[in-house]
Amino acid sequence: MTEDQAYIDRVVDRLDRAQLEVRDTPSIEGDPELGADLDLDTAYRIQERLIDRRVQRGETVVGVKLGFTSRAKMAQMGVSDVIVGRITDAMAIADGGETDLARYIHPKAEPEVAYRLARDVDLDDPDVDIVDCVDAIAPAIEIIDSRYRDFRFTYADVVADNTSAAGFAIGTWQPVREAADLAVRLRVGEEEATGSTAAILDDPVNALHALLDMCRRRRIPLRAGHIVLAGAATAALPLGEQTAACAVDGLGTVHLTGVRR
Repeated sequence: MTEDQAYIDRVVDRLDRAQLEVRDTPSIEGDPELGADLDLDTAYRIQERLIDRRVQRGETVVGVKLGFTSRAKMAQMGVSDVIVGRITDAMAIADGGETDLARYIHPKAEPEVAYRLARDVDLDDPDVDIVDCVDAIAPAIEIIDSRYRDFRFTYADVVADNTSAAGFAIGTWQPVREAADLAVRLRVGEEEATGSTAAILDDPVNALHALLDMCRRRRIPLRAGHIVLAGAATAALPLGEQTAACAVDGLGTVHLTGVRR
């Protein structure tokens, strides 16, 4: 085993245990105990290995999610690219359903726009239009749950941690329509955040094009039936034992409830 492989194994073990044991962990990048620096290429390799472990435990990849689709967030992190993570069937929550808070470390809810792919996207076809591969759109709530202590992480950290992916609920699918600058409202208990789909790279369809570019570079498959979570339209709100409800004008609503069993 090479030193690089050993480092990846150590990071994968740490992040996988954090998720399974519902216990936070310090930032990976720059941790002297791990013995190496975390660059972006290595972070995506770690993410892939983490997903492989989940698949080996019986989960199925059902889509992808985008992060850093806010221009303000990009500027804050000093980056110019979106990030991509994977979502699995074990993360899915029915619209109107419950999710056990014991699964999460410090969950937050975000309002999103979701797209559904009608066919495989050929990453090697320079002429493919990912928008033509989409057949449906819906409102969505994503639950993010960084495995890092206090939600503090670097750019490479969050990529390695599968972009904080933890849960999601999708509203009613409908035929694809224009979704630029639609009003968005997220309510979690008594807290509320309002915004617009324009916060998602100015128009959520731009997130699809950014996704294709990243998936080509990182060789992340895009399959028929996959869900694409295009990015958050407002700031995230902490999720406790309460209902999170998202409304996107023209697209509809979706909600879920956090419970402790």
